Amino acid sequence: MVSIVVHDLLAAGPRLLSSDSNTEKPVFPWNIDTIVSELREARGRSKRVLQAGNRRAPLPSPEKLQQAIQGIYASLFPRHAGAFDHSDEGIAFFVGNTLNAALHILLDQVRREHAFVDEERASHESLLSAEEIVTAFSRELPQIYELLESDIRAAYEGDPSAKSTEEVLLSFPGIKAIVHHRVAHALHLLGSPVIARIIAELAHSQTGIDIHPGAKIGGRFFIDHGTGVVIGETAVIGQRVRIYQAVTLGAKRFSVDEGGALVKGEPRHPIVEDDVVIYAGATILGRITIGRGSSIGGNIWLTRSVPPNSTIVQAQARSETFDHGSGI
Repeated sequence: MVSIVVHDLLAAGPRLLSSDSNTEKPVFPWNIDTIVSELREARGRSKRVLQAGNRRAPLPSPEKLQQAIQGIYASLFPRHAGAFDHSDEGIAFFVGNTLNAALHILLDQVRREHAFVDEERASHESLLSAEEIVTAFSRELPQIYELLESDIRAAYEGDPSAKSTEEVLLSFPGIKAIVHHRVAHALHLLGSPVIARIIAELAHSQTGIDIHPGAKIGGRFFIDHGTGVVIGETAVIGQRVRIYQAVTLGAKRFSVDEGGALVKGEPRHPIVEDDVVIYAGATILGRITIGRGSSIGGNIWLTRSVPPNSTIVQAQARSETFDHGSGI
């Protein structure tokens, strides 16, 4: 309806002749100059804008970072992402061109991040430059690929509906989310947290899976279904962990300083050891440890550590077992 109204205004609304020609210009029912002036005044009252200072550098672009991620994905999995010539030479040519373009985009975006946090970075001489970050990231791509191959294998072996690893890679939202996370986590560790967070949020918007780039996740990680999964910044997840939809690995409480501001970076999310399964709807909060080999049942609210090989279920369903994915 709005588009129709605007179109009608443009097409049939009142018109005036311009002063220098016979060309008609549309007359709109609003005063654009007044609105622009009032918006400028509103920004001038914004504490956020005032604290940012007079920064004219362009900000990182989610759209450009989406292009970079697509290029990195295509470089890791060329046969699944656009390579036409599947010979060794053809794949190498495709990967070289695609990855080079993606890394150039990424470099520009990291430079943009550094431009608007430059005052904070200036006090840390040990921090890497944008060029050093992207170069170091590029060297980690083979290791990231190996981790992702283990995740793909875990998804195929852990889901009886999966017909092939190609199906898993092309269509499973959990794999899309972990691809983004492996890339975002590497950039987070290298000193590009804003870029990393944007990449994580791209996956969140596409899959409904929210993984903070600071979370440490071991190999052979599988998120089944995935919608509503939340994994916090300081969560630590071991090897061969499987979780289902609507699982939260969150914080129980937040520390504040003397001024009442939240303390950043404190460990506040769960540690999940190797070979743990967490079923749908479970909420696990605080810096607690889920011992190796444990199973956490659906819709559990857990705020205490559990020893290895525990089975935690709701009181009214304690006779239920969770072997081999029972009930899912």
